[in-house]
Amino acid sequence: MRLLRFEEQGRGMTALRIGDAVVPIAALPGFPDDPAAILAGGAALQTRLAAAAAASSARRPLAGLKLLMPIARPGKVICIGLNYALHAKEGNNPIPDYPAVFLRVQTSLVGPDAPMLRPACSTRLDYEAELAVVIGTTARAVKEADALAHVGAYSLFNDGSVRDYQRKSTQWTMGKNFDATGAFGPELVTPDELPPGAAPLRICARVNGQTVQDSTTGDMIFPVARCIAILSEVMTLEPGDVIATGTPSGVGYARKPEPLFLAPGMTVEVEVEGIGILRNGIADDPAFAT
Repeated sequence: MRLLRFEEQGRGMTALRIGDAVVPIAALPGFPDDPAAILAGGAALQTRLAAAAAASSARRPLAGLKLLMPIARPGKVICIGLNYALHAKEGNNPIPDYPAVFLRVQTSLVGPDAPMLRPACSTRLDYEAELAVVIGTTARAVKEADALAHVGAYSLFNDGSVRDYQRKSTQWTMGKNFDATGAFGPELVTPDELPPGAAPLRICARVNGQTVQDSTTGDMIFPVARCIAILSEVMTLEPGDVIATGTPSGVGYARKPEPLFLAPGMTVEVEVEGIGILRNGIADDPAFAT
Protein backbone atom coordinates (compact mmCIF):
# COMPACT_ATOMS: atom_id res chain seq x y z
CA MET A 1 0.00 0.00 0.00
CA ARG A 2 1.11 3.52 -0.80
CA LEU A 3 -0.32 6.46 1.12
CA LEU A 4 0.23 10.15 0.51
CA ARG A 5 -1.20 13.51 1.43
CA PHE A 6 -2.17 16.35 -0.89
CA GLU A 7 -3.59 19.81 -0.54
CA GLU A 8 -7.08 20.68 -1.72
CA GLN A 9 -8.76 24.01 -1.06
CA GLY A 10 -6.22 24.82 1.62
CA ARG A 11 -6.47 21.61 3.64
CA GLY A 12 -4.51 18.40 3.67
CA MET A 13 -6.15 15.19 2.52
CA THR A 14 -4.93 11.60 2.76
CA ALA A 15 -5.11 9.34 -0.28
CA LEU A 16 -4.20 5.84 -1.35
CA ARG A 17 -2.22 5.71 -4.60
CA ILE A 18 -3.18 3.15 -7.22
CA GLY A 19 -0.86 3.43 -10.21
CA ASP A 20 -1.07 6.93 -11.64
CA ALA A 21 -4.25 7.74 -9.70
CA VAL A 22 -5.23 8.38 -6.11
CA VAL A 23 -8.36 7.68 -4.10
CA PRO A 24 -9.00 10.21 -1.31
CA ILE A 25 -9.69 8.50 2.00
CA ALA A 26 -12.43 11.05 2.64
CA ALA A 27 -14.38 9.37 -0.17
CA LEU A 28 -14.28 6.03 1.67
CA PRO A 29 -16.69 6.10 4.65
CA GLY A 30 -15.51 4.42 7.82
CA PHE A 31 -11.78 4.89 7.30
CA PRO A 32 -9.58 7.43 9.15
CA ASP A 33 -8.35 10.36 7.07
CA ASP A 34 -5.01 10.15 8.85
CA PRO A 35 -1.95 8.20 7.66
CA ALA A 36 -0.70 7.44 11.18
CA ALA A 37 -4.09 5.99 12.16
CA ILE A 38 -4.15 3.86 9.01
CA LEU A 39 -0.69 2.50 9.79
CA ALA A 40 -1.67 1.86 13.40
CA GLY A 41 -4.74 -0.05 12.19
CA GLY A 42 -2.51 -2.79 10.89
CA ALA A 43 -2.94 -5.28 8.08
CA ALA A 44 -6.65 -5.94 8.66
CA LEU A 45 -7.68 -2.30 8.28
CA GLN A 46 -5.27 -1.78 5.38
CA THR A 47 -6.66 -4.79 3.51
CA ARG A 48 -10.20 -3.45 3.85
CA LEU A 49 -9.04 0.01 2.82
CA ALA A 50 -7.29 -1.32 -0.29
CA ALA A 51 -10.41 -3.22 -1.32
CA ALA A 52 -12.63 -0.18 -0.80
CA ALA A 53 -10.25 2.04 -2.79
CA ALA A 54 -10.03 -0.47 -5.66
CA ALA A 55 -13.83 -0.47 -5.95
CA SER A 56 -14.24 3.29 -5.58
CA SER A 57 -15.24 5.62 -8.40
CA ALA A 58 -13.53 8.55 -6.64
CA ARG A 59 -10.19 8.10 -8.40
CA ARG A 60 -8.42 11.17 -9.67
CA PRO A 61 -5.11 11.64 -11.48
CA LEU A 62 -1.98 11.90 -9.36
CA ALA A 63 -0.49 14.37 -11.83
CA GLY A 64 -1.13 17.96 -10.86
CA LEU A 65 -1.75 17.36 -7.17
CA LYS A 66 0.18 19.45 -4.67
CA LEU A 67 1.74 16.80 -2.46
CA LEU A 68 2.47 17.38 1.22
CA MET A 69 4.57 15.64 3.85
CA PRO A 70 2.95 12.21 4.29
CA ILE A 71 2.76 12.72 8.08
CA ALA A 72 1.63 16.28 8.73
CA ARG A 73 3.14 16.73 12.19
CA PRO A 74 5.26 13.79 13.33
CA GLY A 75 5.40 13.52 17.09
CA LYS A 76 9.13 12.79 16.93
CA VAL A 77 11.65 13.00 14.09
CA ILE A 78 14.66 10.99 15.24
CA CYS A 79 17.81 10.98 13.13
CA ILE A 80 20.66 8.49 13.12
CA GLY A 81 24.07 9.95 12.31
CA LEU A 82 27.13 8.17 10.85
CA ASN A 83 25.16 5.02 10.00
CA TYR A 84 27.11 4.08 6.85
CA ALA A 85 30.75 3.12 7.23
CA LEU A 86 32.05 5.02 4.20
CA HIS A 87 30.18 8.16 5.28
CA ALA A 88 31.82 7.99 8.71
CA LYS A 89 35.21 7.56 7.07
CA GLU A 90 34.78 10.44 4.61
CA GLY A 91 34.28 12.76 7.59
CA ASN A 92 37.29 11.30 9.41
CA ASN A 93 35.04 9.81 12.08
CA PRO A 94 35.57 6.39 13.69
CA ILE A 95 33.06 3.64 12.95
CA PRO A 96 30.63 3.95 15.89
CA ASP A 97 29.70 1.10 18.19
CA TYR A 98 26.61 3.06 19.29
CA PRO A 99 24.66 5.37 16.97
CA ALA A 100 24.79 9.14 17.03
CA VAL A 101 21.20 10.25 17.64
CA PHE A 102 19.71 13.71 17.27
CA LEU A 103 16.25 15.20 16.76
CA ARG A 104 14.77 17.44 14.10
CA VAL A 105 11.86 19.80 14.77
CA GLN A 106 8.81 19.92 12.52
CA THR A 107 9.53 23.41 11.20
CA SER A 108 12.85 22.21 9.77
CA LEU A 109 11.04 20.01 7.22
CA VAL A 110 9.14 20.52 3.98
CA GLY A 111 7.26 18.14 1.73
CA PRO A 112 7.95 16.98 -1.82
CA ASP A 113 8.48 19.64 -4.50
CA ALA A 114 8.56 22.39 -1.88
CA PRO A 115 11.77 24.47 -1.79
CA MET A 116 14.43 23.68 0.76
CA LEU A 117 15.62 27.05 2.03
CA ARG A 118 19.21 28.20 2.35
CA PRO A 119 19.53 30.62 5.30
CA ALA A 120 21.17 33.99 4.76
CA CYS A 121 23.83 33.28 7.39
CA SER A 122 25.42 30.35 5.54
CA THR A 123 26.31 29.04 2.09
CA ARG A 124 26.97 25.52 3.38
CA LEU A 125 23.60 23.82 2.94
CA ASP A 126 24.29 20.13 2.28
CA TYR A 127 22.14 17.19 1.13
CA GLU A 128 21.79 13.77 2.78
CA ALA A 129 19.78 10.98 1.12
CA GLU A 130 18.12 8.80 3.75
CA LEU A 131 15.63 5.99 4.20
CA ALA A 132 12.85 7.06 6.56
CA VAL A 133 11.05 4.63 8.86
CA VAL A 134 7.57 5.51 10.08
CA ILE A 135 6.40 3.77 13.24
CA GLY A 136 3.06 1.98 12.99
CA THR A 137 2.52 0.61 16.49
CA THR A 138 3.83 1.74 19.86
CA ALA A 139 7.30 0.37 20.65
CA ARG A 140 8.91 0.43 24.09
CA ALA A 141 11.85 -1.76 25.11
CA VAL A 142 11.41 -4.04 22.10
CA LYS A 143 13.90 -6.72 21.14
CA GLU A 144 15.69 -6.44 17.83
CA ALA A 145 14.07 -9.68 16.67
CA ASP A 146 10.62 -8.15 17.20
CA ALA A 147 11.35 -4.62 16.08
CA LEU A 148 10.23 -4.79 12.43
CA ALA A 149 6.70 -5.61 13.56
CA HIS A 150 6.46 -1.99 14.75
CA VAL A 151 7.27 -0.49 11.33
CA GLY A 152 4.21 0.99 9.69
CA ALA A 153 5.84 2.26 6.50
CA TYR A 154 8.98 3.47 4.81
CA SER A 155 9.53 6.78 3.05
CA LEU A 156 12.29 9.14 1.89
CA PHE A 157 14.17 11.82 3.79
CA ASN A 158 16.67 14.54 2.90
CA ASP A 159 18.49 15.46 6.10
CA GLY A 160 19.59 18.86 4.83
CA SER A 161 22.39 20.19 7.00
CA VAL A 162 23.89 23.64 7.43
CA ARG A 163 27.43 22.37 7.93
CA ASP A 164 29.16 25.34 9.52
CA TYR A 165 26.40 25.67 12.13
CA GLN A 166 26.43 21.91 12.69
CA ARG A 167 30.05 22.26 13.79
CA LYS A 168 29.69 25.34 16.00
CA SER A 169 29.36 23.03 19.00
CA THR A 170 29.64 19.36 19.92
CA GLN A 171 25.88 19.03 19.44
CA TRP A 172 24.44 19.02 15.90
CA THR A 173 21.04 20.48 16.75
CA MET A 174 21.46 23.97 15.32
CA GLY A 175 22.89 22.89 11.97
CA LYS A 176 20.11 20.35 11.52
CA ASN A 177 17.13 22.53 12.39
CA PHE A 178 17.11 25.69 10.30
CA ASP A 179 13.59 26.18 8.98
CA ALA A 180 12.75 24.27 5.79
CA THR A 181 16.24 22.83 5.30
CA GLY A 182 15.16 19.17 5.20
CA ALA A 183 12.51 17.24 3.29
CA PHE A 184 10.26 14.22 3.87
CA GLY A 185 8.01 12.25 1.50
CA PRO A 186 6.31 11.88 -0.86
CA GLU A 187 4.72 8.51 0.01
CA LEU A 188 4.41 5.99 2.80
CA VAL A 189 5.12 2.49 1.50
CA THR A 190 3.99 -0.35 3.74
CA PRO A 191 6.53 -3.09 4.58
CA ASP A 192 4.76 -5.80 2.55
CA GLU A 193 5.99 -4.08 -0.65
CA LEU A 194 9.67 -4.21 0.37
CA PRO A 195 12.24 -6.70 1.69
CA PRO A 196 12.46 -7.04 5.49
CA GLY A 197 13.97 -3.93 7.00
CA ALA A 198 13.92 -2.29 3.55
CA ALA A 199 17.33 -3.79 2.80
CA PRO A 200 19.18 -4.20 0.58
CA LEU A 201 17.79 -1.40 -1.58
CA ARG A 202 19.71 1.06 -3.71
CA ILE A 203 19.82 4.55 -2.18
CA CYS A 204 21.09 7.56 -4.09
CA ALA A 205 21.00 11.34 -4.36
CA ARG A 206 21.24 13.54 -7.45
CA VAL A 207 22.00 17.24 -7.66
CA ASN A 208 20.90 18.84 -10.92
CA GLY A 209 20.65 15.34 -12.38
CA GLN A 210 24.19 14.27 -11.41
CA THR A 211 24.43 11.27 -9.09
CA VAL A 212 26.36 12.29 -5.99
CA GLN A 213 25.46 9.49 -3.57
CA ASP A 214 25.02 5.85 -4.60
CA SER A 215 24.91 2.99 -2.11
CA THR A 216 22.59 0.37 -0.62
CA THR A 217 20.59 0.32 2.60
CA GLY A 218 22.19 -3.07 3.25
CA ASP A 219 25.39 -1.20 4.18
CA MET A 220 23.91 0.38 7.31
CA ILE A 221 26.00 -0.10 10.43
CA PHE A 222 22.79 -0.16 12.49
CA PRO A 223 19.98 -1.68 10.40
CA VAL A 224 16.36 -0.66 10.87
CA ALA A 225 15.54 -3.32 13.46
CA ARG A 226 18.63 -2.45 15.50
CA CYS A 227 17.80 1.26 15.41
CA ILE A 228 14.29 0.60 16.71
CA ALA A 229 15.58 -1.62 19.51
CA ILE A 230 18.18 0.95 20.57
CA LEU A 231 15.78 3.89 20.46
CA SER A 232 12.92 2.08 22.19
CA GLU A 233 15.23 1.26 25.10
CA VAL A 234 15.26 5.00 25.80
CA MET A 235 11.97 6.41 24.53
CA THR A 236 8.51 5.27 23.56
CA LEU A 237 8.11 5.21 19.79
CA GLU A 238 4.56 6.09 18.78
CA PRO A 239 2.52 5.75 15.57
CA GLY A 240 3.60 8.42 13.11
CA ASP A 241 7.06 8.95 14.62
CA VAL A 242 9.77 9.14 11.96
CA ILE A 243 13.27 7.67 12.11
CA ALA A 244 15.74 8.97 9.51
CA THR A 245 18.29 6.17 9.28
CA GLY A 246 21.42 7.97 8.12
CA THR A 247 23.11 8.78 4.84
CA PRO A 248 25.74 7.04 2.70
CA SER A 249 28.99 8.59 1.51
CA GLY A 250 29.11 11.32 -1.12
CA VAL A 251 27.75 14.25 0.87
CA GLY A 252 28.66 17.68 -0.38
CA TYR A 253 31.10 18.88 2.26
CA ALA A 254 33.39 15.87 1.76
CA ARG A 255 33.57 15.90 -2.04
CA LYS A 256 36.95 16.35 -3.71
CA PRO A 257 38.55 18.41 -5.10
CA GLU A 258 35.84 20.94 -4.17
CA PRO A 259 32.86 20.60 -1.81
CA LEU A 260 29.38 20.78 -3.32
CA PHE A 261 26.86 22.87 -1.43
CA LEU A 262 23.27 23.57 -2.43
CA ALA A 263 22.45 26.98 -3.88
CA PRO A 264 19.28 28.63 -5.16
CA GLY A 265 18.21 27.25 -8.52
CA MET A 266 19.57 23.76 -7.86
CA THR A 267 17.39 20.65 -7.63
CA VAL A 268 18.16 17.71 -5.36
CA GLU A 269 16.57 14.27 -5.63
CA VAL A 270 16.63 11.43 -3.10
CA GLU A 271 15.74 7.99 -4.40
CA VAL A 272 15.42 4.61 -2.71
CA GLU A 273 14.67 1.58 -4.84
CA GLY A 274 11.04 0.49 -4.55
CA ILE A 275 9.98 3.58 -2.61
CA GLY A 276 10.25 6.45 -5.09
CA ILE A 277 11.84 9.85 -5.53
CA LEU A 278 11.78 12.90 -3.25
CA ARG A 279 12.50 16.03 -5.29
CA ASN A 280 13.09 19.56 -3.99
CA GLY A 281 14.40 22.79 -5.43
CA ILE A 282 16.65 25.13 -3.47
CA ALA A 283 15.81 28.75 -2.70
CA ASP A 284 17.01 31.49 -0.38
CA ASP A 285 14.99 31.83 2.80
CA PRO A 286 12.69 34.84 2.22
CA ALA A 287 12.59 35.55 5.96
CA PHE A 288 16.03 37.14 5.59
CA ALA A 289 15.20 39.28 2.54
CA THR A 290 16.04 42.98 2.97
